[in-house]
Amino acid sequence: MLVIAIKIGGGQKKQVIYLQVVSVISIFFVITSIICFCLKTQPDLRIPDINIEYKNDTSHSLFLTKVATRPHPAFFYVELVSNIWFTMELLVRFLFCPQMLKFIRQPANIIDLIATSSFYVDWALDQAFSGANRDTIEFFSIIRILRLFKLTQHSSGLKILIQTFKASAEELLLLVFFVLLGIVIFAALVYYAERIEPNPDNQFDSIPVGLWWAIITMCTIGFGDMVPKTYLGMLVGSICALMGVLTIALPVPVIVSNFAMFYSHAQARSKLPKKRRRILQPHEIKSIVGKLATVTVFSSLTDKNPSPIHSAHVWGALSATTPLLMYPKQNNETDNHCQAEKNVVNK
Repeated sequence: MLVIAIKIGGGQKKQVIYLQVVSVISIFFVITSIICFCLKTQPDLRIPDINIEYKNDTSHSLFLTKVATRPHPAFFYVELVSNIWFTMELLVRFLFCPQMLKFIRQPANIIDLIATSSFYVDWALDQAFSGANRDTIEFFSIIRILRLFKLTQHSSGLKILIQTFKASAEELLLLVFFVLLGIVIFAALVYYAERIEPNPDNQFDSIPVGLWWAIITMCTIGFGDMVPKTYLGMLVGSICALMGVLTIALPVPVIVSNFAMFYSHAQARSKLPKKRRRILQPHEIKSIVGKLATVTVFSSLTDKNPSPIHSAHVWGALSATTPLLMYPKQNNETDNHCQAEKNVVNK
């Protein structure tokens, strides 16, 4: 969106206002789409499909049978407007993207494309099959919930949470491995423990059935739909619950430590003084990049070991290409060092 704002032109304030307006509209349609997806399953907001059957007998009976229900048509129009916005936004971002191949490969854009196209696919299938198998078609619309991931672009807290999970990927994979190992072991143990002693009320008919009980017990949820009835089975259940608590609690300190590290880093960056720089126009960026390329090629042909003066030239060219971002103000030591290099160049 920043590239689009630059190409549209106008002052820096107008470009910032444009970006804020687009972000607010995008968030509004994402939330509206999710709310409609949830509300259209409410029974009070659905319209029944009535099957009318007439029997031509002596009584001339007319039978009305409720076959199924379908969402209110208002939800379709709300989702239509939302998806038109998502389609336009996706197309504009793709057309103005400097690197289209990189744009296609980004996971967020792939999710956005799948969620947007699912609406049109559902509508086409519903029209083709005349509403038959509507429940099956509506099941695939669950993909649209993935649009919630778009909100991570506008929330620093969600970005911190995602970075925390990325940094804790090894610990999470280790947790999943040990949990799966414990589930299989305790499912087998409870199956045979309930069969050793006489138990007419045995609910564990197979090990796959015991997998459900094991995962619920290890996560300390305990629905109570399946419980061991023998003493040996109760012992297995107790050990399973204790092992679940210990296994799940082990990687928690690492995850909390990573979250605290990323959060403190984000808080420190937000408190640094920021220096606003003018957003360059496309023709200015091309001119600066051309100068930078000339300096780089010339240096590669002449000097294998660049001098401090050459480094100052390259530093100056690089610093000229960074007005698009917001940088914290450098400290006095860094400023003095840069000023010394510039004085050497001037001499």
